[in-house]
Amino acid sequence: MSVQFSSAQFGGEFKPNYDESKVPEFEVPNPLKSFRKRKIKNVRQWEKIRRPELLDFFTHNVYGKIPGELKIESWEVVEQSNNALNGKARRKQVDLIFSKNGHRLFFNILIYLPKNVEKAPVFLGYNFYGNHTVTNDVHVRISEAWARNNPSFGIIHNQLTEQSRGVRENRWQLEKILDAGYGLATIFYCEVDPDKDDFSNGIHPLLYTDGQQRPAYNEWGAIAAWTWGLSRAMDYFEQDDEVDENKVIVFGHSRLGKTALWAGATDQRFAAVISNNSGCGGAALSKRRFGETVARINRSFPHWFCRNFMIFNQNEESLPVDQHELIALIAPRPVYVASAKEDLWADPRGEFLSAYYASPVYNLYEKEGIPSKEMPDVNQPVQNTVAYHIRTGKHDVTEFDWEQYILWADKELFNK
Repeated sequence: MSVQFSSAQFGGEFKPNYDESKVPEFEVPNPLKSFRKRKIKNVRQWEKIRRPELLDFFTHNVYGKIPGELKIESWEVVEQSNNALNGKARRKQVDLIFSKNGHRLFFNILIYLPKNVEKAPVFLGYNFYGNHTVTNDVHVRISEAWARNNPSFGIIHNQLTEQSRGVRENRWQLEKILDAGYGLATIFYCEVDPDKDDFSNGIHPLLYTDGQQRPAYNEWGAIAAWTWGLSRAMDYFEQDDEVDENKVIVFGHSRLGKTALWAGATDQRFAAVISNNSGCGGAALSKRRFGETVARINRSFPHWFCRNFMIFNQNEESLPVDQHELIALIAPRPVYVASAKEDLWADPRGEFLSAYYASPVYNLYEKEGIPSKEMPDVNQPVQNTVAYHIRTGKHDVTEFDWEQYILWADKELFNK
């Protein structure tokens, strides 16, 4: 396939729009009408007709297909303790190992489980700067994988260091998670695929054909690669007697929120999905062109999506889908979309509207979605099967966010 792109499609001069009055008029694609204009009236038609065609479009034109199958070759518990965090938790660090085409890759899952729960439900999510950043626990290993530089965390020359131990503890609220009876499993995302425009490392080369040096136009970018890693973690959980594999909640923030949504859409084993400030290519409607746009995200991060997605740079009106239909692909499983008031780049209103416009699909399953097109007040969550909140503050994960996620998971997975 040969596709020609104009300079405009790669972004050109870019000034983000933060003015609601300048949002272009557009038609929201109907998730309950097929590409051939057939109305979808029940669950059977959704699952036989509409869901497959939407999943196929997102696969080949947004995130990219995975060109083959690669299972866990072996796994190894490289460290564990039944007396972690001052006796509150069990800790386990597990390497998942893969090899193919002369390449070898492993990534490590850090798992904390509450001691008083025999088979624990688990929040699973990637972290940005290494497993050791989510806690001050000195026993957590420091990854040797490539990392994005962040001198304030002591990360230079793309290497993680002891200086960054615990620097993202606030984003994970591990104590609250454990006290609520949940486990936490986290993976340093760059161990699966380094977050840079270079497809010579990470998971991609393991599935190249002879002579291939980068994915084809409809093949997986980094988000789909990170999604693949989450599914392999799920494969492992199905073999771990201490984890309730039927109650794994996939979570992600920012680009990893985009990843969590795609993981929930493509792997129906995940019991629930949480998207925190995921923005463009995540929960936010692309056609609004508010904050970050398709052109800007493809210009700044050309490795995240498949190359076919570049066709829609400054051309969102031609998209036959939008991100509410990504959320709809998760139905009938619970999904939580969260925004922050000051995070205009991620378009909070666009994130909310996606949750709202996905709700008719949930209604087919007699699940409650977002009942009104009016956004809720700040810090006033709507906690239905499709849940949403917008909180005070910036692009981040906060204690408030985790408090809502835990309450919602209790309600949706345990009817508490």
